[in-house]
Amino acid sequence: MQAILTALATANPARYASQREVFDVLDAHFSLEPREKDLYERLLLDGPIRGRYIGVDADEEICATDPELLIRRFARHARHIAAQAARTALDQAGLTPGEVEGLIVNTCTGYLCPGLSSYLLGDLGLPSHATVLDLMGMGCGGAIPNLEAAGRMIQSGAKQTVLCLSVEICSATFFQGPDPDLIVSNSIFADGASAAVLQANVNGNCAGGLLKLVDFESVTQPKYRDHLRYTTERGRLRNVLARSVPAIGARAVAQATGRLLARHGLTPGDIGRWVVHPGGTQVLRAIEKHLGLTPEMLRFSYEVFRDYGNMSSPSVMFVLSRTLRDARPGANGKAVLVSFGAGFTAFAALVEFL
Repeated sequence: MQAILTALATANPARYASQREVFDVLDAHFSLEPREKDLYERLLLDGPIRGRYIGVDADEEICATDPELLIRRFARHARHIAAQAARTALDQAGLTPGEVEGLIVNTCTGYLCPGLSSYLLGDLGLPSHATVLDLMGMGCGGAIPNLEAAGRMIQSGAKQTVLCLSVEICSATFFQGPDPDLIVSNSIFADGASAAVLQANVNGNCAGGLLKLVDFESVTQPKYRDHLRYTTERGRLRNVLARSVPAIGARAVAQATGRLLARHGLTPGDIGRWVVHPGGTQVLRAIEKHLGLTPEMLRFSYEVFRDYGNMSSPSVMFVLSRTLRDARPGANGKAVLVSFGAGFTAFAALVEFL
């Protein structure tokens, strides 16, 4: 039984802030040291990102440090945008909530118990017998293992329709401090959600499908765990983002994609579309170098980073959405989806367009 992607939708919080607006809020509410302010100016005012969606009801909320307020903000905005994306995706697929048999939710920017799946099951009116699964702590890479878990459910014959939600409220992990990795994090991360509907390819009928999932591969390198992760300080999540991430990420991506393609007798030259997590321009350039790609091949990744910043796990699905909208190849055209994140992990998926 093959898993088919039949719908894909994205959503963001209502507040879209230009990088100039972000700088003005930081400058007004924090006593920035000269070197801090200089780095913020270079990243926010002269960097490649135009603006970011941020889950706040008032701009001053970005300054909050109370852990209870932060988790409530995470829960409120994560539920809202995940449900928004899910409703759009179900509508695209021509499905009612009652037809969903499985729900998989991944996030890393807020901890709830029960997880978001419990809340979203109710918010969306999904049946109580739907299988639910929460994937936590996978960082920016989480959307692809989410798809893989859903694909395995379908391949096993256990489910025929699974809803995959990736949602992050990175702004709820804003952590002010003079360290360069904090300044970079505060300058690039943003909030967003994606919803993908996977359905079983029954009797070879792919009508209405967008692409089929062919295979998955991953690489996990615990020795680099401390280069990209969240730690907890004073009850709050604090991002750790080492300067070595672009190089480590590109090598891990090359390993995962190399194993994936070799298993199918393919080379990078056989892949028509590359759907790569837009972790930043340095990361994308490093991946280009390791995989022998051109900037044009990663055009949509650069565009998503420019227009949205790094939304963590749903970002790669925003790139896929843009690819399907603006450059969907003909039937049987192949693509590789790539993401990476905390762990240190890298994930790759081979897909084929319908």
